[in-house]
Amino acid sequence: MNPRKIILEIRAGAGGDEASIFAGDLARMYQRYATQQNWTFSVLDKNENSLSGFKSLVAEIKGDGAYEALQHESGVHRVQRIPKTEKAGRVHTSTASVAVLPIVEAKEVNINQGDLEVSFSRAGGPGGQNVNKVETAVRILHKPTGIVISCREERSQHANREKALEILRAKLYEMEQHKATGSVTDMRREQVGSADRSEKIRTYNFPDDRITDHRFGAKVHNIEKVLDGDLDMLLKKIQKKK
Repeated sequence: MNPRKIILEIRAGAGGDEASIFAGDLARMYQRYATQQNWTFSVLDKNENSLSGFKSLVAEIKGDGAYEALQHESGVHRVQRIPKTEKAGRVHTSTASVAVLPIVEAKEVNINQGDLEVSFSRAGGPGGQNVNKVETAVRILHKPTGIVISCREERSQHANREKALEILRAKLYEMEQHKATGSVTDMRREQVGSADRSEKIRTYNFPDDRITDHRFGAKVHNIEKVLDGDLDMLLKKIQKKK
């Protein structure tokens, strides 16, 4: 396991467009926090919506202490606020799920190539003629588990395939680590939940300008500052309460 390299996965949950906007807010928060820590933040795959949000985003973060700092971010994050799309001024509750997985070396996870179904497609989006004409995007299905990994942000097919395999190894390693304590389905639900409003590790309450981490009983104010990347305000309180 390499605690200097992690996979960050964010998915919009309950709440429609507002959930996608919130997922985008979380993605920018982690990206800005990574910049403050002098880590690199590389988007590997994303599914955007039309309102500056994400239905899903997968990124790689590299830097000293990255896993140690962000390992407790996994779970369902809940936001309570008046959405930009709300005309009547009502507070809505929406969710997004976050998963943080450490990168593992190839020797630590044995992947049978016969278990993989690999397909390629055009990446689309920005990137010049190469992106539009060459099938650089990679999709890997791991048939025994049903895990599907997509990677489209690297410039070559080979690089995207290697990144996709890296993500797959991280997920398979996570599953192996939890086999002793429950089924794969139970483990996955424990880490990121079903993204239902009632399942949450943290609530971002805009009317009260308060963030509450329900696992550790940590609370901070100034939501906008935290979402702007000052995540240490909350992480340091969590460390004290662990």
